[in-house]
Amino acid sequence: MSVAGLRFRPRPWAFALALAGCAAGIALGNWQSGRADEKRAAQASLKRVALSGEFLPQYTVLLDLRMHRGRPGYHVAQPLRLVGVSEHVIVLRGWVEADARRERLPQITTPTGQQRVEGIALARLPQYLEQPGPTECRPGTAPCVWHNLRVESFAAWSGLALQPVVLEQTNALADGLVRDWARPEATFLKNEMYALQWYSLAALCVVLFLVLSFRRAEIPSR
Repeated sequence: MSVAGLRFRPRPWAFALALAGCAAGIALGNWQSGRADEKRAAQASLKRVALSGEFLPQYTVLLDLRMHRGRPGYHVAQPLRLVGVSEHVIVLRGWVEADARRERLPQITTPTGQQRVEGIALARLPQYLEQPGPTECRPGTAPCVWHNLRVESFAAWSGLALQPVVLEQTNALADGLVRDWARPEATFLKNEMYALQWYSLAALCVVLFLVLSFRRAEIPSR
């Protein structure tokens, strides 16, 4: 095939490189698209609830090594005694900054009396480390510092009847805690952007292969 004095003469090595680059771009683009779909599904499955009850500060747990905008701190977890029933729900109330001296635990302000708490019901929290927390820290002595929180571990430690969810609080209370939670919708657009970049790379490999495969046709000498 020839166009305007150019002849299409692809080199085998160029074809192999273009094929490999195109396949890699499509595969990685599909992977990023799949991740975006997973995060959209996670967003759709978020269940927003509102509960009324009283916080029990004697069962305060501080989840260690939780970062917020590059600063180390804790997530504050407390059980909420529900109104009218003999059950409790663990509420992840918010983030508080850690002191420069790790032995100094932050002072947690707990609103007293009946509170309305709105948030997202989570089946479980991410587990960053294996150990759920030191067992020697007893309820009521001081805020206990744990690395992870599981509902069953909290129930065994506290002796409370707990519902099998953790409520990630979103409404404001006068407690000074930061409730800037990460959401799936905040990141799936980034995966879509990465997918577009990989698909563009695959298309570029095809275009470069075609462009570089055209060479000037040799004019036979007379």
